[in-house]
Amino acid sequence: MNAIRLALLAAAALCCACGPAVPKYDYAKEPDPRVSEYVFGVADQLSIRIWQNNELTTDAVIRPDGNITLPLVGDVRAVGETVSSLKAKIHKALSDYGKFPLSEITISVTGFNSYRFTVSGEVVRPGVFSQTGYATVAEAIAQAGGFTRFAKRNEMVLMRRDPKTGQTRTIPLVYDLLASGKRPDMNIVLITGDSLFVP
Repeated sequence: MNAIRLALLAAAALCCACGPAVPKYDYAKEPDPRVSEYVFGVADQLSIRIWQNNELTTDAVIRPDGNITLPLVGDVRAVGETVSSLKAKIHKALSDYGKFPLSEITISVTGFNSYRFTVSGEVVRPGVFSQTGYATVAEAIAQAGGFTRFAKRNEMVLMRRDPKTGQTRTIPLVYDLLASGKRPDMNIVLITGDSLFVP
């Protein structure tokens, strides 16, 4: 009888030691937006300065149609652009009105308003979240107040829309592994439009 009990205890200990199953997913292929230029979105606020040309200097908010309006130039599409690419567009548009060296055009983001992600399911405060800096999976869960007692936190999924194909892919996540530091690659940086679901 003792031998059976010892065998059962050993089996249980072995199961606990194994931990949660690791999904077969290449997390390294997911982009990290922190290492590239910020991509402008609707409602972002921009400060555009043309050196020694106050009449061309302006503050603009990207409208729902994706455009901003600049003095003299008119509407310029800003959604999907970066500081570098928008500077090039403005430089080209201004070339019809005189010589404005690219180095004399400066653009800064004064309001990061387009960065939003969703956390839903078994979290304390599900909803849509917005902030000025990028959030990781762990930070997003913390913003949502953590898990409820019913949460299956090792069965989380991140739903991400591919901007090129328009298709949504599902990324499996095991919270215990990323929170413990055993799988830091699972602590993905969320991008605009991501949806994190906790079953």
